[in-house]
Amino acid sequence: MSALLRTEDICKAFGGVQALDGCTVEVAEGSITGLIGPNGSGKTTLFNVITGYDRPDAGEVWYSGAKITGSSPQRVFAAGIGRTFQLTRIFPRLTVLENMIVAAQHSGGELRNPFARAGGPADRRRAMELLEFTGIAGHAGKLAGTLSYGQRKLLELSYVLVADPAIVLLDEPAGGVNPSLINQLAQRIKELNADGKTFLIVEHNMEFVMDLCHHIAVLDSGTVVATGPPAAVRNDPRVLDAYLGTAEDDDEQAS
Repeated sequence: MSALLRTEDICKAFGGVQALDGCTVEVAEGSITGLIGPNGSGKTTLFNVITGYDRPDAGEVWYSGAKITGSSPQRVFAAGIGRTFQLTRIFPRLTVLENMIVAAQHSGGELRNPFARAGGPADRRRAMELLEFTGIAGHAGKLAGTLSYGQRKLLELSYVLVADPAIVLLDEPAGGVNPSLINQLAQRIKELNADGKTFLIVEHNMEFVMDLCHHIAVLDSGTVVATGPPAAVRNDPRVLDAYLGTAEDDDEQAS
């Protein structure tokens, strides 16, 4: 499989903290790739660089054969890269369905019929289809702020899928989610992947990662220290050393 997304020798520092140091990661088209590492290893910073929220000090980001380094989040999203965040970004005072309508209004202008009314029948039908798919259609009329944390994660995934991105970056999708919803989320990811969707997933839940991912990259101190299929990565001494030999860093800026 060819690389749909590639970061090449990415470096990023915040003050005196080197969050990323020559970080190269490849995500094959059609794969579910995991990005793991201890707290402070640079995982979320790499997501931010890929999606335009942080500009790298050095290195390049390539997507579908084109260099997108330094592109704005809006341009990255419009190009076909969707993402979720560690802390869900939803509109708590809008209903679940209204959140989805907002997503439809910001899902990439070139894909929308310019004469279609935002929030019209087509948007509402698509929104409900996605809510059905993620299993939360029964909450469509509820305020998003009343959802459980796991349901918010599913809403955020639904929100991202409105734009039908080619690749979805999930930042700790299983974090704080109860086991039944984790299983539901994993099943939805597998179904989307079977239909051709590519995923890059940051996650601390090793059972979730090992069961779901085809390929895993391990970050430590901003550098990839190991890559390979789950079985190989699980027993790699460098991975064990990264997790057991590195103190946790509370600085979320470099997590």
